[in-house]
Amino acid sequence: MKPIDPRLLHHARATRFFLMAVVGLGLVGAVLVITQAMLIAEVVVGAFQKGLSVSGLTTPLLLLAGVAAGRGLVAWLTELAAHRASAAVKSELRGRLLRHAAGLGPGWLSGQKAGSLAALATRGVDALDDYFARYLPQLGLAVVVPVAVLARIVTEDWVSAAIIVVTLPLIPVFMILIGWYTQARMDRQWKLLSRLSGHFLDVVAGLPTLKVFGRAKAQAENIRSITAQYRRATMRTLRIAFLSSFALELLATLSVALVAVTIGMRLVHGELDLYTGLVILILAPEAYLPLRQVGAQYHAAAEGLAAAEEIFEVLQNPAPRGGTGPVPDSPRLELDRVTVRHAGRAEPSLDAATLTVEPGETVALVGPSGAGKSTLLDVVLGFVAPEEGGSVRVGGSDLASLDLEEWRSRIAWVPQRPYLFAGTIAENVRLARPDASDEAVRRALRDAGAEDFVAELPEGTATVLGEDGAGLSAGQRQRLALARAFLADRPLLLLDEPTAALDGETEAAVVDAVRRLAAGRTVLLV
Repeated sequence: MKPIDPRLLHHARATRFFLMAVVGLGLVGAVLVITQAMLIAEVVVGAFQKGLSVSGLTTPLLLLAGVAAGRGLVAWLTELAAHRASAAVKSELRGRLLRHAAGLGPGWLSGQKAGSLAALATRGVDALDDYFARYLPQLGLAVVVPVAVLARIVTEDWVSAAIIVVTLPLIPVFMILIGWYTQARMDRQWKLLSRLSGHFLDVVAGLPTLKVFGRAKAQAENIRSITAQYRRATMRTLRIAFLSSFALELLATLSVALVAVTIGMRLVHGELDLYTGLVILILAPEAYLPLRQVGAQYHAAAEGLAAAEEIFEVLQNPAPRGGTGPVPDSPRLELDRVTVRHAGRAEPSLDAATLTVEPGETVALVGPSGAGKSTLLDVVLGFVAPEEGGSVRVGGSDLASLDLEEWRSRIAWVPQRPYLFAGTIAENVRLARPDASDEAVRRALRDAGAEDFVAELPEGTATVLGEDGAGLSAGQRQRLALARAFLADRPLLLLDEPTAALDGETEAAVVDAVRRLAAGRTVLLV
């Protein structure tokens, strides 16, 4: 794994100021460390070699207290800047991930595991906290502090400086070797967590069905097995982290001991004075400390780096890019030889489809599953671009040249399986128009034929639904989706099998609502 992932820095421009501040503070901290070592040596030499009293050491003692306070202040400011950098980059990266996932459209999202994607957007992005707040700032200090300390030591004793220069690179070498092994473990741990999140969400969503068919206990055992695998992977990773920390500490300790033994022998033979020896002895561990800390923080950041790989896999999926042209007022749709191929399929999902939908016209798309009906709707929505040679025109203008956000604001889309979020019925309907009044929401429910069953609920439109509309039947969810479309009141309406998997009575009610909704609008109905 690279010490610095340039992709993370590219997606985190907001952190550059904070990271520069951390490096600057590290340089100030290095100067304070050197000053502290010199003051401690001066106090010790003055007290034990020159026989000075406390009053004679007042100035260096006061300066030493001031330097200690200064180091505390620098440490606090470094921590503050690092956490500000982490908060900024997490916010930016999570926003990019969510916008890009939404921009890839329903076709891409339907092929993803919802639990894994949710874990990536929450726990995965949060795991980058250690990378930006701990590891990256420490990497900057590992460059600044040892150079400053060595520059001071070499002016006092070139022999000790040479020993440090020779032993110091051993720590990064061991860090790299251990890091290679640790990264493989962390990748496995993250994949297990993603699998556990996705499987757990699927089981909870299908728990009523599993209970009916007597399969709930078997799935509970499956979750227990995956959880145990995740626990074992975590413990193995922690074991490696602890052992690697021990190895780095031992290496640094032996290196400092080598410097100390050399200084001690030269002091005994009178080749070095006590002041110089003390300064070097105090500074030598400070040269190794930042590199040891980099090794320790790398393990803390490893989970975030594993999650970042998956985040970039999502971001690297090409999202359709529209133009900036204004959307024509006419909703006339023309599809000319539109061909779409999906990865992993030999045959095209949509093969040279040609279609014209006049304003105010209702067109039904009929065909077997897999014929490309939903893909055609994705093309009209602008989430899928046709292959070269095919085109989609809106009011005579090429869809590729139009502002896609503005175009989608003209469309009311009801998918085959509409999604309802945890919240009240009114909040779910208002997704179509957040500023709609209570009266407008009630009118939309009435037009969609949902008023009766909503009135029977304990708190009416204020009734809180579970995730994915838990507690409602398929027909009730479908009517709430139609209520959204009524509330949106847009000129173009796309309906993807709105009566699928409904009983006869519910289907008739939904069909009546669709007829009312289609009046005066341009409609594409699968």
